[in-house]
Amino acid sequence: MKLTSLLLPAAVSALISTAILCATYGVQAAQSAPQSDPSTSAAPQAAPAAPQGRPAQGMAPGDRPMRNFPPPTNLQVLPKDLTGRQVRDIMETWAGSLGVKCEFCHTADPKNVGPNGRPRMNFADDSKPDKQIARIMYTMTQQINRDTISKAMDLDKDGMGSLVTCGTCHRGHEMPEEFVIPREERRGGPGGGEETPPPPSGATPPPN
Repeated sequence: MKLTSLLLPAAVSALISTAILCATYGVQAAQSAPQSDPSTSAAPQAAPAAPQGRPAQGMAPGDRPMRNFPPPTNLQVLPKDLTGRQVRDIMETWAGSLGVKCEFCHTADPKNVGPNGRPRMNFADDSKPDKQIARIMYTMTQQINRDTISKAMDLDKDGMGSLVTCGTCHRGHEMPEEFVIPREERRGGPGGGEETPPPPSGATPPPN
């Protein structure tokens, strides 16, 4: 008997055995592999989280979307190159100094209603006298700081001076409160001599 006639059946048997093993292993691997959820297999990957302590791009602290303020119009005493956010920050400082809200100086536009059902402010409108007064008062503080306070601070080198602001006079009130000079208990101030009697009712105080 020739050697080739013996090798042929052996080779065929080996191929059949290999095919059976591969098929068996493939079925077992498919059964043991974790099944993927078709609803998530094609889902896009989530955006990387922002570094700790810093809001994501386009987000304000607290996961709130960053608000965009439109460019201001009708600026007459403020620099015209200010952005909407810069003007908003200045307005919030002024409102806090007087203890008021936006509607104190600005009018509401009944044709422009916001999502909350309330009309938005028409910030460019000049019909309210209080807005015009605010411009005058701001110009006054700028002039005082430029012509008076800055010169005094140049002479006084202790570095304790400060510029005039709306809050310097208003102190959180719509109108500056009248300042009443405290009456000294003793003539000449603390540590002075005899006590100063109160003036009679209706009497004119003596000149200083």
